[in-house]
Amino acid sequence: MRISLIRSRSILFALAVLAVCLELRPDAPLQQPSGLAALPHVALWSWERREDLRTADPHRFAIASLDQTVTIGVTVRSQPRRDALVYPAAARRISVVRIETTKPAVLDEEAREQVVAALLASASQPGIAALQVDFDATESQRPFYRAVLVDLRHQMPPGLPLSMTALASWCSFDNWIHDLPVDEAVPMFFRMEPDRRRAPANLEAFQIRETLCQTSVGVSTDEPWPPDTAGKHIYVFPDHGWNARTLATFQRRLP
Repeated sequence: MRISLIRSRSILFALAVLAVCLELRPDAPLQQPSGLAALPHVALWSWERREDLRTADPHRFAIASLDQTVTIGVTVRSQPRRDALVYPAAARRISVVRIETTKPAVLDEEAREQVVAALLASASQPGIAALQVDFDATESQRPFYRAVLVDLRHQMPPGLPLSMTALASWCSFDNWIHDLPVDEAVPMFFRMEPDRRRAPANLEAFQIRETLCQTSVGVSTDEPWPPDTAGKHIYVFPDHGWNARTLATFQRRLP
């Protein structure tokens, strides 16, 4: 009888403490997803051409649009997006920067600082939800690219996600990206036959093995998709551009 009374008093005390906590924080918000997890799981890539995404559902699609192209030669040049892009005002936007090189490409400290400055300009665009860097770096350009990403990550706005595109081979049998300071690497599964040819002859299967590459995938509207897209962020390249018709056709393909 005494033990039951003690237990009853303990339960009542615990309930009283819980009630006080709820009273002190009656409007405590539920934890919401942040970073890339807060974005719609499908992102529509928009490159250098006129794109009409006015009919895109902002609850279903993010817009990953080219902001500028940075070309590294003897000097570093930046070309802002030239073609019009229209999209819903409520759409979550990912700012994309394409990096290209010409011959000769001077990849020195000055070039790195200029490239980082250009990337930071895109990262500072008002209202963007993430920054994505697109650079098909050759093996000799990898140290430069790594240094750019490290400097960029240190100087970017706190909390802004950093994404990079990746050749599928980087994610399968070439692990040079495994410790880069990015939130995701998007393996591109379109026009990827050269990646398959570069695979070692003794590779059992062309699989995505790199952890950074396992949460997202890059596909196109015209080519077959890999079978394991469930639960991943899907970035979609439009082979014939985006407009109401091509977007409607693409939506019918989604599960």
